[in-house]
Amino acid sequence: MSSGRALTPCIEFCMGQTRHSSSLRTVEALVAGIRQGDRASLARGITLVESTRSDHQQEARKLVSECIKIPRPRSLRIGLTGTPGVGKSTFIESLGMRLLQKGHRVSVLAVDPSSTRSGGSILGDKTRMQELSAASNAYVRPSPNRGSLGGVARNTLDSIILTEACGFDVCLVETVGVGQSETMVSDMVDMFVLLMQPGSGDELQGVKRGIMELADLVVVNKADGAMELAAKLTRSEIVNALHLMIPRRESWSPKVVRASAATGYNLDRVWSTVLHYFDKLEKSGEWDALRADQRRKWMWREVSHLLLARLDRNPASHKIAQLLEADVLNGSIPAGVAAEQIVSKFLSNP
Repeated sequence: MSSGRALTPCIEFCMGQTRHSSSLRTVEALVAGIRQGDRASLARGITLVESTRSDHQQEARKLVSECIKIPRPRSLRIGLTGTPGVGKSTFIESLGMRLLQKGHRVSVLAVDPSSTRSGGSILGDKTRMQELSAASNAYVRPSPNRGSLGGVARNTLDSIILTEACGFDVCLVETVGVGQSETMVSDMVDMFVLLMQPGSGDELQGVKRGIMELADLVVVNKADGAMELAAKLTRSEIVNALHLMIPRRESWSPKVVRASAATGYNLDRVWSTVLHYFDKLEKSGEWDALRADQRRKWMWREVSHLLLARLDRNPASHKIAQLLEADVLNGSIPAGVAAEQIVSKFLSNP
């Protein structure tokens, strides 16, 4: 009779095969559910994509690779941002409900800021969009950004691909606040919408020029009641500011629309402007080039992330990093020199 030690390699091989088969079944089941438009399967798929476990990441890559092959009409990817208090969630819910009435299926990926201390996130967007969250043809997913630059979670583009495979033809990406790094959202969406509220020129000063230059549409929200006149003045200021900037699309000059999410004022005009933008984009051929550029940029961002992850797990790099960090802290060597030595050590012992 063979000893237990002799059987160990076989047992380990069989267990590995079992895990592999189970992984394939999980991915196949999720792909089948997403193909059928099942929101529960979509939720599980996005949870898998957001997981930081290495085995889950492998499954997530298989899932996204299969979902991207599912034939669907090209969806509209729209990013929305704005200063705190501008009413992004209210605006998205009001617009989303109108789009449902027009026969669209709407997904909302709302990225919440994570605490730099605890890593936690409030994830409150679903509670602020209760009506839209409960609609059968809508899907609202709050996700923590886990400190990602750009105001969007690192896996948001993969989440967009899954929602599109599930049959959602309008994808709204709500980002955290306005900041210089938030321009990353423009690399994953087809249209960038900036929400602003009525006020003095101070409102314009609170928005970085880089954000304004990326805006394809600026919506002055809360343009009703006592704020109607202020909204008109704010619109004029924004129009004048945009005249000083170079449009980023050959076929489109940024538009400014006054609207009110609370009353529904001009929301139909906002959507008609969005459709006009996409019509221009398609007729000019820019849409295809834009999508290709999105894929290229996010490929290199993922390369950067994977390299940093491997660097973090490399024992030799860790050892020299601890020594060099002490030298950087006491000022004996510049940070750039230390970084170069850490990377050189990693490349020599990957």
